[in-house]
Amino acid sequence: MSTHNQHSGQGEVEDVIHTHHIIEPYVYYRVFGILFLLFFATIAVAFFDLSKMTNWPPANIVIALIIAFVKAAVIVLYFMHVKYASRLTQIFVVSGMLWLIIMFTFTFADYFSRDWIPQPGSWTVPGGR
Repeated sequence: MSTHNQHSGQGEVEDVIHTHHIIEPYVYYRVFGILFLLFFATIAVAFFDLSKMTNWPPANIVIALIIAFVKAAVIVLYFMHVKYASRLTQIFVVSGMLWLIIMFTFTFADYFSRDWIPQPGSWTVPGGR
C-alpha cells in the first residue's frame, strides 16, 4: 500500500491510497498447470467420439465448450486480475458474461427452430414446362 499526496486546484492536500494485490508466483504456476490440463482435456475430447458413447449427438461440442468456458474463466480471474478487483468490476464482468449467454441463447434458439416451419418447395411452372 502506498500513499501519495496530491494537490487539488484549491491548495488542499488529499491523501490517496492505492492498493495493489500482489500475486505470488506459485499461483501463476498452478494456473499454468490447470490450463495445461484443460488443454489436454480439449485434445482428448477431440479424439474420442462421445456421441457414440452417450447416444447424444452434440456431446463432443458441449464438453469442448464447457472446457473452453472454464479456461476462459481461469484466464479472466487470474491473468486479468478480476478475482482481486473491486466488486464493481466483478459485477461488470459477470453482467457481460450473462449478456453473452443471453445472446447465444437467442441465436441458437433461432438456428435450431428454423426447421419447425415447413419451407416451400421449388417453383413449378404451370402446364408442365
